[in-house]
Amino acid sequence: MTKTIEISDDVYRRLKREKGDRSFSEVIETALDRRGQIADVAGQGIFDAETAERVSDDEFESMPDRISNHFDRVRQETDDTDA
Repeated sequence: MTKTIEISDDVYRRLKREKGDRSFSEVIETALDRRGQIADVAGQGIFDAETAERVSDDEFESMPDRISNHFDRVRQETDDTDA
């Protein structure tokens, strides 16, 4: 069975980059298995409204790079343990 979901263009590009030869379902499943929550995959629910208001513009603008770096580290650690 398949389901259709809507995602932003940015999330689509990121999933496609991660995809390689795998299906989108496999990419999402892997991320869920590593993190355990759909919010981690979708990027939602990271901050409550009060916390989000306290984040400076500079911090907010640097988040995509920091998140990408985090995923790179997790991916590397996973690759190292799989080897």
